[in-house]
Order: sequence, then C-alpha cells, then structure tokens
Amino acid sequence: MSAGPAGCGSAPHRFAHYFIICGLDNETGLEPDALAGENFDQSPLKRTFKSKVLAHYPENIECNPFDQDAVNMLCMPKGLSFRTQRDSLAPRFHSFLITREDGSRIYGFVHTFYEEVTSTQIRSAMQTLHQMHHAEQHTSPHNCPSSSSSSSSSSSSSSMDSLASSSDEAESPSSQAGVRGVCGCSGSGYDAERDTLYVSKAICLIAPMPFMHACRRFLSQMHRAVVSQQPPPLPLESYVYNVLYEVPLPPPGRSLKFHGVYEPILCQRPGPNELPLADFPLGEAFQLLGVENLVQLFTCVLLEMQVLLYSQDYQRLMVVAEGITTLLFPFQWQHVYVPILPASLLHFLDAPVPYLMGLQSKEGTDRSKLELPQEANLCFVDIDNHCIELPEDFPQFPNKAEFIQELSEVLLHYGLSPEGGVTSPAPTTTQTCVTGTGLKNTVLRDLVDDGRNGNLPGEALDVLELLQGNPTLERLQALAKRTGVKVARLEALVAGQKATGEENVGGRTGIEEEELRTAKLNVQLREVFAARFATMFADYEAFVIQNSPDLEAWLTNREQMHNFDKASFLSDQPEPFLPFLSRFIETQMFATFIDNKIMSQWEEKEPLLRVFDGRIEKARLYNVRAPSLRSSVYQKCTFLKESAQAIEQRLMKIDHTAIHPHLLDMKIGQGKYQQGFFPKLQADVLASGPTNNKWSNRTGPAQRRRDWPRQQPDHLGLDNDLKEKYMQEARSLGKNLRQPKLSDLSPAVIAQTNWKFVEGLLKECRMKTKRMLVEKMGREAVELGHGEANITGLEENTLIASLCDLLERIWSHGLQVKQGKSALWSHLMHYQAREEKTEQQAESPVSNGQERRKSESSIGLPALRVSVVQDMRHIQNMGEIKTDVGRARAWIRLSLEKKLLSQHLKQLLSNQALTKKLYKRYAFLRCEEEKEQFLFHLLSLNAVDYFCFTSVFTTIMIPYRAVIIPIKKLSNAMTTSNPWVCVSGELGDSGIMQIPKNVLEMTFDCQNLGKLTTVQLGHDNAGLLAKWLVDCVMVRNEITGHTYKFPCGRWLGKGVDDGSLERILIGELVAPCSDEEVVRGSKTPPPQRSPSQLRRISISSITGRGNKPTTDQIQEAISEAVNNIIKHFHKPEKERGSLTVLLCGEGGLVGALEQFFYHGFRTARLFQKNIFVWDFLERAVVYMESADQMGHLQETAEPLGLTCDSLCRYANAINNTSRNIGKDGKSQLLICLGARDRLLSNWIPLLVECPVITRMYEETALLRDRVAVSSLINVLQSLHDFPITLETSLTKGVDL
Repeated sequence: MSAGPAGCGSAPHRFAHYFIICGLDNETGLEPDALAGENFDQSPLKRTFKSKVLAHYPENIECNPFDQDAVNMLCMPKGLSFRTQRDSLAPRFHSFLITREDGSRIYGFVHTFYEEVTSTQIRSAMQTLHQMHHAEQHTSPHNCPSSSSSSSSSSSSSSMDSLASSSDEAESPSSQAGVRGVCGCSGSGYDAERDTLYVSKAICLIAPMPFMHACRRFLSQMHRAVVSQQPPPLPLESYVYNVLYEVPLPPPGRSLKFHGVYEPILCQRPGPNELPLADFPLGEAFQLLGVENLVQLFTCVLLEMQVLLYSQDYQRLMVVAEGITTLLFPFQWQHVYVPILPASLLHFLDAPVPYLMGLQSKEGTDRSKLELPQEANLCFVDIDNHCIELPEDFPQFPNKAEFIQELSEVLLHYGLSPEGGVTSPAPTTTQTCVTGTGLKNTVLRDLVDDGRNGNLPGEALDVLELLQGNPTLERLQALAKRTGVKVARLEALVAGQKATGEENVGGRTGIEEEELRTAKLNVQLREVFAARFATMFADYEAFVIQNSPDLEAWLTNREQMHNFDKASFLSDQPEPFLPFLSRFIETQMFATFIDNKIMSQWEEKEPLLRVFDGRIEKARLYNVRAPSLRSSVYQKCTFLKESAQAIEQRLMKIDHTAIHPHLLDMKIGQGKYQQGFFPKLQADVLASGPTNNKWSNRTGPAQRRRDWPRQQPDHLGLDNDLKEKYMQEARSLGKNLRQPKLSDLSPAVIAQTNWKFVEGLLKECRMKTKRMLVEKMGREAVELGHGEANITGLEENTLIASLCDLLERIWSHGLQVKQGKSALWSHLMHYQAREEKTEQQAESPVSNGQERRKSESSIGLPALRVSVVQDMRHIQNMGEIKTDVGRARAWIRLSLEKKLLSQHLKQLLSNQALTKKLYKRYAFLRCEEEKEQFLFHLLSLNAVDYFCFTSVFTTIMIPYRAVIIPIKKLSNAMTTSNPWVCVSGELGDSGIMQIPKNVLEMTFDCQNLGKLTTVQLGHDNAGLLAKWLVDCVMVRNEITGHTYKFPCGRWLGKGVDDGSLERILIGELVAPCSDEEVVRGSKTPPPQRSPSQLRRISISSITGRGNKPTTDQIQEAISEAVNNIIKHFHKPEKERGSLTVLLCGEGGLVGALEQFFYHGFRTARLFQKNIFVWDFLERAVVYMESADQMGHLQETAEPLGLTCDSLCRYANAINNTSRNIGKDGKSQLLICLGARDRLLSNWIPLLVECPVITRMYEETALLRDRVAVSSLINVLQSLHDFPITLETSLTKGVDL
C-alpha cells in the first residue's frame, strides 16, 4: 500500500474501496470445490461448490489492487451452500481481513443471504446428483460421512483431512438431522418438482479501516431493500456509488454521519492521542471466553505461541482474533495472522512459526478428532464451548488476580458476566445483542448487594445503561426500598429514564444506544490493558541502548546489536513478574517495539509508540515519586471515564455529514427491481467516482500523505532501498513468511512457502544458539573464571525454553501423521523401539550409537555408557514428568547439560528409513544441507557449561557413584579402619554413608544435590593399619555424567600430619574428554578448585621448599579472596553458587589468611613435631584466659574484653567438638565462624598484642608489621555488610 495518494487519487480517504457480489455463476454451473476437501459420501445439498466473484466495483484501485481469489475465498470460505425451504434461510454477517506482504491490513465485511435458484439447468443438475447419491447409498455398504474422513497422503496434508470436510452443517438447523436419520446419510433428498432450491450469495464491502458496525448496518440495509415489499427510495446503484465515492473516512478525532438505504449511519475515529480504532465488540469476546480464559489467551499471544481459534461462526473467530490483537497495544502481532483460515489453506497449520489463526469447526465435530500437526506450543481456543487448552510450562501474567478483578468490574458495570459463557444468539441482520434476562437479574442482584456493601458506583448513567429502556427499574426501586439504598437517587433516574424515552424519538435510536454502549465498553476494557503495560514498562526508555550515529549505521548493524539492556531491566522488576517478563522481552513484538523507539530519533514516531509514550509521560506527572512506578503494587487504570466521555461527545455531536445518496445518470429501464433477488448493478455508473468531489480535495495533499500511513499498522514511511530491505528481512525472522498468499495455491507455491519456513527455522536456530553462547561467554569473560560463570538463571531458562520450543517446531514441520503432542518425543519413541529390537536381536550390551565416554581424569571410575536411548530411559524413570512435551523438554535439557545434544540428534536422524517414514519430502529434517548446518549450530553450545537439567529437576532421585583413591606408593593400599563419606551439594547433602573398606567405591541414590560442593571424608581409626594417605575422592552423577574431583593429598590418622581423622574436601568439576569434544579451544574457564595439596602440608616442609610467597603476594591473595566473596553477594540470589568454595577452596579466604599467619612463623621442630597455626591460637587463648583470671584485662576497654571473651569461647567450642578434624581443620573452622559472625577483624588486634607472638614469630613477620595488620583489618571489615552463611558440613558438632 506504499503507493502514495498520488497513485490513488482520493481512494485512501474513502470510507470503502470496493463493493463486491459473490455467488453462483449460472454460466459455469456447479463446480465441486476440490480445495475445500470434497466428500462424496455427503448428500449433494451438503457438498461444497465453487463460488465466484460475480461483480466488483470499481475495477481496481492502484493503492489497493483487487485480489479476486483472496476475496472470493474469504467472502465464502466454504464456497456456495445450497438449501431448500425446509432449512433455515436466515442471513448471516461476518468480517475478514487480508494482511498484505508489507504488514498492512484491509478489512472485508460480508452479508450472506439465500436467493432462490431460478436456473433450470442447475436445479436439474442438483436433482441428478441426488439420484446418483441415493442409488450409491443403496448399493454400496453403508458408509457414514463421519467415518470416511481420511484420504490419501497426496493431499496437502493427510492428517488434516478431517478438518477439511467442509459441509455447511454449521449453519444447518439441527431439526434436519432428525429427518435424515441418525447419520444423516439418507432421508430428505431434493426433488425439483416438490422443493424450492436456494443458494447463498454474499455482498461485501472492502474498507481500509475496521468500521465494522457501520459496514454491517450499510449491508443489512442493502439486503432489506432487496427483500422488502416496496422497492427502495432510489436504485441500489445510488447507495453503492455514495458509499464508494462520496463518503470520506472521518478525520482522526472526528465523527461522521452518512446515509444507508433507510437510516443514517454513524462512525467515529479516535484522535491522535487516543487508542487506535478498534470496532470489533470486545465485550462479546469476553462473554465468549470469560475473563480468566481471555487473560490466559492474551498471555499466550504476548509470548508469541501458536494460537488456534476454533468456532462454527466466522464472525466469532474475527471478534476474538481482532479483540486480542487490539489489546496488545502498544505492541503488534508480528507473525502469521489469518483469523479465518479457508479450507484450501489447511496446510498452513503445519507452519513451524508462531501464528494466530481461526479455524471453522463443523457442528458435532469432536475436538479430540481434530488432528493438529503440532501441539507442544499450541494454545487451542474452543470459542463455542468457552474453553481453552494452554501449552505446558506457561508463566502467569503479572498481577493476574487483580487484573482480572479490575476487568470484571468494568464488565459488571455494563451488565456483563465476567465468567462469560453467556453467548449472544448467532448474529443475524439485526444489530442489537441480547443478553439473557437471567443475566440482567443477576446483575441487578449484584447491584443491590453492592448497594448493601456501599459499593454502588457513583454515576447514575451507569445504572441507567444497565437497565436502558427496561421495566426492571421499577423492580429495582422496590428492591432498593427493601435493602435501604437511598431511593431519591433512583427516582431521579426514573424521571430521567422517562425523559430519555420521549427524547429517543428525536435523539438516538436503540441501535445507536447499543453501539455507543459497545464503543464505551470497548475503550474502557482496552484502557485497562494499556494501563498494565504503561505500569510494567514505565521506565523502559532507560534501558534502550542507542549507540548508532545515524539511521544508516543502525540499519546496517541491526542484526549484531543489543538494543535493550535486558539483564538490568529484569533486575529492576518485582520477583513475581520475572517468569513472564523474561520471556516477553525475547519476543519479536517487543524487539520491533524497541526498534521503533530507536528509529524515532531519526524519523516521525510510529503512531502506537507516540500514544504509549504520551501515556507514560502522563503517568509520571501523576506519580511524582518515580519508584512507585516500579513496585508490584497493583495500580488501577485512571483513564476510564475520560476515554468513554471522548467517544460519547463525538457521537453526540456529529462533526461531518457525507453527501446524501442521489439519482445517478443511468439508462432508462436499468435498476429494475425484483423482490428477493439482488439486481445486476449497472457497471458503467459505478466504474469511477466524481471528478470534482467536494471532500476529495478538502484535505491538503500534505495532510493526506501524513494520514494514510498512519492507518496502516506497520511502519511504512521508508523510502530508500536499504530501509525497505531492512523492513522486509532484518526485523523479523523471515517476516515475508508472515502471511500465506491466499490467491495462488499451486504445488510450486506451497513448496516455496515450505522452503521459506526451512530457511526461517535455520536462521532462527543460528540466532538462538549464538545468543545462548554470547550471553554465557560474555558473563564468563567478565568474571575471568572467578566464582560461577553463569548468565542470570532466569534469562538462561528463558533461552533454553525457547530452544526447546524451536526444536519442537522443527520436529513437527512436515510430519506425515501426527502422534502425541510432542513430535520430538514421538520420533524418539520410534527410535527407541527400533534400537531395543536390534539390541535384542544382537544381544550385545553395546549396540550402535552407544559408546563409552572415556575420561582420563575419571581415574577409578568405570566408563559411563552414552546413548540416546539410555538418556531416554533416565527421563522415562522420572515419575514427576507426566506428559510427552515435558519428557521431550527434560531430554533436551539433559542432553544439553551433557554436551550431547547435537550428537544425540545426529544419531536420531542417522536412521534415515525412520525419518523417511515419519516425514514428508519437504520437511526440514529431510533437507540434508540445512539439517547439517542446524546440527553444527547446536554443536557450538558444547563450548559452555549448562546445568539446565540439574538446576530444574531438583526433587528427582539421582544415582551417584563415589570412589576414594589413596596414594598407594606412600601409604597402605589397604586400611583396617572403616571409612565413611558425606557428599554435599547446593541443594542438600547425602548424610553420612559407610564405604566398604576393601573396595573404596560405592553407588548411592539420593535426592538431587545440585552442583556438588564438598565431601566430608573420615574413618574410625580402628585396627593396626589405620593411617591413610588419600589422593582424592571422585563423585559422579550417573544421569548427567558430571564428575567432580575432591583433591585431598593428606593423611587421615592419629599421630600423623595434623592428627585429623576427617577432612572437608572442596570439589571441582572435571571436564569430560570424549572423542566428540570438538570445541576444545573454547571451553568455559575452570570454576574454583579445592586448595592444592601444597597449602595444607605442614609449615616446615613449605619453608623447606624455598618457594615462599612474598608479602605482596600474600596481601594480594587476601584482597582477591575478599573481592570474590563481595562479588558473590552482588549476583542475583539464585545464581550465586557455593560460598564454601570462596571461603575454603583454592584461592579462598581461609588459605590466604593461613599464608598471612604462616609468614615469619618460627618453625623449630620441637621433638620432631610439626607446629601449626592452631598451636599459636591455642597458646594465645590460654594466655588470655589466665590473664583474664588474674584481672590483667579488667582495665581494658569493655568491647575489647568482650572480644577476648568471644575468641576464647569459639576456640574452646572448636576444641571440644566430638569431630576429629585436625589442627588445620580447626583453624579453618575458626576463620569461617569469625567471618560469619563478623568477629575476625576484632580478633586480630588481640592476637597481635598477645606476648606469645614474640616467642613464635620472627621480627619480620607480617603479623608483627603494624601497617600490614591495619590494612588486613580494613579489608576484613568490608565483609561485615554481607550475610555469610556456612554449610552444615563445616559447622557440624560445634556448640556455640
């Protein structure tokens, strides 16, 4: 539609672009409609025949070329339908829209009625068909239409033929079923002598804007003119000419009155700062689904899931689809949007992209019989049964309960039930929408209850609207007297009501009242939704990243750039909003919104964005305190009254009135009128409009140029090639796939569409894997391997969920026959069945595709079997997962964590016979080159470590294997004592477990421990060979294959080393070294390790080795350790990882402080006995206690006395513990407890002042250097701001 007004003359400013008549072409006769899925078992009256566009005026408009196929298909989506006098012949109304390649939309409004068939050929053809059908029914074995729904797989999609049988039953009265017998196969035929045959005909207006009510009234008046006894005041041509050429679009913010055949018609258009035009009745959408369901559907659409609406009634499909997309303001749906999917386009349900489509259901069709190609990410909305099926793993909309409450209040205020399910009767020509009297009564009851509770809304008008022209007012008055509500108020109302009654004759008609009410309800419901977004994204501008000097540069680098600081935005949001927001800001609609924001610095703001930014400004003026915008406290919409008033004022005071219809310069005798038949209109008078039209020049060309793009939802103001190319390609993943071409349906076009899908999927896979890598590695680069390298768990989860969704879409593209809700899991199950069969035949434990993963570092651990089927069995054993979709997702997460996703999928697809059996030729999985590239993109994910399985399934039981590896050269290979072990992780610990002493290996089942952090290892010192030198402990998670090494390198035993019988070891994750490790060069930096054996070996040997750290190195190590702890607390809580590692691990605080204490330590070996820091601490404590008893410390300041007291108490508690943790273990524990209770910095001055120091430390020791000590104290004080908590494995048995 980018051809500007110049190409269209005044067309863009016209209310309607085309008037169209569709129906039966007597020349070509009855042509079966093959595309609509023919079913010859049905009686001919129920079959589908091709309709034709019989006439359209004008011939063509440059800026909106006439698309005959699309219009014919959407005017009569099921083709012609035939009836006899026994059937219902009530006319019906529906609307449709066509989304063009550039994203702009045009709307169609269709009035379908039945006209008697006068052609004898067609009547006799119908009779012949009936006789043949009748004969067939009697000869062939009886076959009920419903049973023969499948067809050959050569059709566009065999699994969908059950959808395609497009009988017109939806519109046929049920009474007929009785006549035809139970299955409706025989019974009432058609007899040309006895029956009158009717055929459907449609008149349609195509308009650039969705003025639904006005078009509906115009068309129904046209039809009334045809069926009424009296001919219309003017020939029908006059009215068609008037609406096409003489009625302008109302300017923004104005209202317009034009004339139909019998009554005037009003329409109004919102001003530039109001919500854009939306004329479809939202109240009806809420009544059809209920508030709760509608909010859930709204959430699915926001998260760009696949949404399928299902109803017998086309207009209902449009009302819900348009209602939902209208509520997205300020965002716009960016994907496939087909509210009415014609039968010939059913293959489009196969599209592996997000879509919002509407499908017409047949009467009596059971939802369970509906075979949809993919349901893993599908939201299925059964409008007629008021129910909705949601995808699994579905986040709730923020403040959902309060939001629903506010919407319910608006609905109740207009007399509608928030539960929904109160449907208006199937729409006929009349305009009013009746809600059952039962509802009115419940509303009255609610009103009275509200009155009793003091909640009666203040505006008299509301109550009046509720009971407009209704005798219930008297009843309400009586009730009100009983319940003690002030009656004076109601009497005024009654008086007002009578006055309005008299006024109504000259004022608004009942229909206009109803329309006003609908318009006010529409805008108020939309305001509530808009207010939610204005609150949620109140400060979105602060997070928009604008770093391009000009539009050109920005467009060129658009793909590579981050436009929105997602992490900072999310860190600002209330916790409960995060599951929803983290997924929403990844959507295409949000990306486009931010793109529009950035582009607005170089060109005019996109209209929706302008209105939205205006809202936020206004909210800021109201809330001076900006932080209140960000709280999770629910804020109600404040615009309700003024928005409804704006509409009412426009409709009360009409701004423009169009030229009245008038006689045209027609040939005499044309425009003949025959009751009940729509006349053949005279084409020459309707071919073109007046040359000098009053209004066509009324608005200056510049104004027109500005206005036209504004009506189009998508951004079209782009002129140069670069922008054009950008708009078409870069902004979305193949936005050119957004719309199915409705017109051309040759196999070549279908193949090309599928090819576009394949390319789109591949591109999406590339983008997603790149994003997952960049996010993860970006964080790691910043942290340089310190602490835990991780993107925010929330963001990571969102990215992984969208990867799962992408894989499901890829696996459901081009399926031959759908089985189960998850296409991927169904493929895996087929594969498993085949593998297990081959396994039984071969009877070998390792069948093809199953290798043992070798790992040099897993000394002592048997190799772990790696296979697709093995991982499937792990998932199948998890009782917590109940659905196929859930199992597929768990399997993807497990494979990703094991770095086997690409390898597993390659293995799965290597069985080509199976892939061929399950998929059609055009499926993504059968495009060899794309498939290879796809697997390569997934392989790149092996470069980083994910814990997406372990961290999500926290309650499952996991088998672990633990092995203790002694240093055999230096110690007994055997031990007589009884060893025990306790494994701890981020989620809990295993408890103490005995290990068989001769094997030193065990497997145990235990609830998921998460990432493993520490192992406590000990023995009971029994027997002669009790001393034991342990190299390390290895522990492996038998499901994920993660192997942790806990280095020890020290003795356990009395009278050796520091006399410890148990040690706490810190774990490190061992990198797998499988043959498949392709991406070796780019591995995640190693996380923290447990301290090297060096540190823990007694001091004499350290000093003897001559590699003493310098004083600078020691001080630097302490600063680094403290920094790491502070960084840890600055991460979001869920991603902090283990604090124990930062305290006791390699480079941890304990090690750094021990080096400080060992500096300058006098190491004379008294009687060959090693001396440890703990010896110094013990002697200092003994000195303090004795000094305290002798009263030497009494003169000291009070706090110092207390500190002294605390040091003694802690040291004694550690000494008195029943655990045999050795001297180094004790000093480690004292440092940890001191850090936890913020006492370390107070204890150090006491130790420095203690006379013991001179005996045990050289002059040059750091502990005797005043400057070094005071800087140490300052560094340690910086930890006081943080709540340090210790693992129970550290503090067990210490009684403070």
